[in-house]
Amino acid sequence: MPCKSLTYLFLLLCACGFSTTLFAHGVDDSTKQFLLANQGVSIIPYMYIGAKHMVTGYDHLLFLIGVIFFLYRSKDVIVYVTLFTIGHSLTLMFGVLYDIAMNAYLIDAIIGFSIIYKGFDNLGGFKRLFGFQPNTKAAVMIFGLFHGFGLATKIQEFEIPQDGLFENLIAFNIGVELGQFSALMFVLIALSFWRRHPSFLRFSTATNALLMSSGVMLVGFQLTGFFTTV
Repeated sequence: MPCKSLTYLFLLLCACGFSTTLFAHGVDDSTKQFLLANQGVSIIPYMYIGAKHMVTGYDHLLFLIGVIFFLYRSKDVIVYVTLFTIGHSLTLMFGVLYDIAMNAYLIDAIIGFSIIYKGFDNLGGFKRLFGFQPNTKAAVMIFGLFHGFGLATKIQEFEIPQDGLFENLIAFNIGVELGQFSALMFVLIALSFWRRHPSFLRFSTATNALLMSSGVMLVGFQLTGFFTTV
């Protein structure tokens, strides 16, 4: 019974993508007011905002769930998460500091596609349909770059004062990493327990199919937003 409960809980987490990924980059009113009114360096508040954004950023978390789903060694988890972190940290910082403007709908559509890619990869789709396997490490880092632009485009929506911008961005990025670490610890604990039971392999296909479906929903929503606003 505990095994079944954990299985249903994990599937529910992935299924949440159908509804919650659509609002993955939402910013609540209190955060908006702070970002617009803040002056100077505010390390702790920006760390908190970064952590909260990652924990509630279901698109980022769903992609990372797909990345670590079949990683059994701690070393592999660290390598892949580090590559993702390097990717999104670079574009987050450069995107904001150098004001690299990108359409938020298209960036979020690519993020949704990254979820589709990872679920498809976990299902062995590339080998079965195309007879080859893409470089998984390179793919994770490349998609990490787009995830970072997703964070950058959200920050760019606000006219954040230049005074203390670099320090605040560093704090925000640290907060993102802390939020990512906290969320992944929970996922890894759940996965390590689930993997001990036969239901893991039995439901792995359904779980990754849900990841892909969630990505499809997000891509469709974002492209609809793009074409209705151009």
